[in-house]
Amino acid sequence: MSTTTLPARAKRTGPGGRRVQATGGKKGLVKALVPFGYLSPTVVLLTVLMVIPIVMVIGYSLMDNVIMKKNPQFVGFKHYSDILASDSFWTAVTNTLFFTGVSVVAHLVLGLAFAMMLNTELLGHRVKAIFRTIYVLPWLFTVAIIAVLWRLLLEPNGVINYLLTASHLAGSQIEWLGSPDTALLAVTFINIWSGYPFYMTSLLAGLQGIPADYYEAAQVDGASAWQRFTRITLPQLKPIIISMALLDFIWTTQQFALIWMTTGGGPLGTTEMLSTFTYKLAFTKYQFGTASAAAVIVLVISMVLAFFYVRAQKARD
Repeated sequence: MSTTTLPARAKRTGPGGRRVQATGGKKGLVKALVPFGYLSPTVVLLTVLMVIPIVMVIGYSLMDNVIMKKNPQFVGFKHYSDILASDSFWTAVTNTLFFTGVSVVAHLVLGLAFAMMLNTELLGHRVKAIFRTIYVLPWLFTVAIIAVLWRLLLEPNGVINYLLTASHLAGSQIEWLGSPDTALLAVTFINIWSGYPFYMTSLLAGLQGIPADYYEAAQVDGASAWQRFTRITLPQLKPIIISMALLDFIWTTQQFALIWMTTGGGPLGTTEMLSTFTYKLAFTKYQFGTASAAAVIVLVISMVLAFFYVRAQKARD
């Protein structure tokens, strides 16, 4: 009677029971390791493509011109002190701050303006579809296409100068990318033109997620259009704006291809950015130790910005 009512686990006693428990323990361990198995390819890739190169660059920054010397010597933080004492470095920092700050602000203003225009009920669906297609076009082009396109438009005999001289807005042809007075403004404008669609699409999605009841209640209370914008629209979009601005700031500080393919950091260093400054140290002057130190400084700046971005994301969640 008792043998038929006892559970199957209770029947197995003695050495057999210990064997089953051991088997169950192994199964539990395997089950616990399964998630790490799924993560292992990503961990390996991150280690090979990110962790190891970062450690190598940090090591190079403490050595006396590695790669070019067979037995480089340890010099400590000499390269860092040389960079921080360099006028070229601070010129690159100033240009990067101007280029990044103006781009981020302009991206935000243009993206929000176009997003609100595409979200309004005053335009029909077909008109909105046409405008969306036109406004999103800069985002579809690669950096190489954007650089070549605007170099052709801004060259002395290009379309921009022709329109300006034909309309008598300019008395002569302007070297937009070749003059120290206009080169930084020109590349900043190109970057603004190519980057605002990212803000526009993201803010448009945010606008469409704001409940219409908020605006209806505010309108009933007598709130003006400006009050509805400042008291409802902006507070609702604030988490998106902060996250996008920080992310755009990180991206723009590391912009290289656009600058390199339009001005190359010239003329006379007026468009030199931290990215081009580091590249020239390594592959033009072959000062790999100093270039590694500059890369580490850029990495630290990016990590600080990434820290604030992660905090903004957590606050948003």
